[in-house]
Amino acid sequence: MSKSMIPSQAVMPEIGERGSVLRFCRRYPGVVIGGILLLLFVAMAVFAPLLAPVDPTALSPTTRLRPPSAEHWFGTDMLGRDLYSRVIYGSRVSIVVGLSTAILSSLIGLAIGVGAGFLRLADGFIMRIMDGLMSIPSILLAIALMTVLGASVTNVIIAITIAEIPHVTRLVRSTVLSVRDQTYVEAAVTIGTPTLRIIRQHILPNTIAPMTVQATYICASAMLIEASLSFIGAGTPPSIPSWGNIMAESRALSQVKPFTVFIPAFFLSLCVLAINMMGDGLREALDPRAARRA
Repeated sequence: MSKSMIPSQAVMPEIGERGSVLRFCRRYPGVVIGGILLLLFVAMAVFAPLLAPVDPTALSPTTRLRPPSAEHWFGTDMLGRDLYSRVIYGSRVSIVVGLSTAILSSLIGLAIGVGAGFLRLADGFIMRIMDGLMSIPSILLAIALMTVLGASVTNVIIAITIAEIPHVTRLVRSTVLSVRDQTYVEAAVTIGTPTLRIIRQHILPNTIAPMTVQATYICASAMLIEASLSFIGAGTPPSIPSWGNIMAESRALSQVKPFTVFIPAFFLSLCVLAINMMGDGLREALDPRAARRA
């Protein structure tokens, strides 16, 4: 009898875990749908050499401005380049810029926000700098930085990261200020707990949820800013395919050949929508008040 009970006891936790996953998917469908779409875009960027039939930079003047067909699924641009291959490779730039900016701005903003919220003497000085940066719209600050740094993917990431750091800093600082005055933190300070240990055990765990949600919005915003910079010629170099570059090169043909602008714009919009859906779902899932209501 004991042997027959062992399998049932081992299976029950798996069923419980599976049921929890299904309940989470039903309760927060935005996270699931957005996550699946984002994974598809990431897979498209990673496997671009396998998915793209031709070189995205290969010129073919004899096949310029061809409409979508079996040979060229998305048609060709004014230089005869295959739009399908360019859109596939263009996803690499947008996703790299979005994820890199979200990670870098989150890490730097976390460090600055914790320092501003936990160290009272540095709070005023740090936040006045952040307020000055936030007074400039992100796109204008990025354009100004790109004018100084020059056009390259690395410089685009640096420029957008600098523009997004103040938003993360203010979010982390507000969280730290609310946690710093809690009784258990004051007790830890009273008994002489080292500052780094207090930050690691009590401060950082409370910043993970809001910072994760903010990172998704930063990723989507960075992709839009990168496309805007490339569209006006201040972002990614024309030699590197990106959704913004493709739209910029085809804007003069938007009335005659609208597919040359609509297709990359559709992919950019769909990717940003997937990230925003994921962010909205995570915000509801990580909100303790929403969890209590559920």
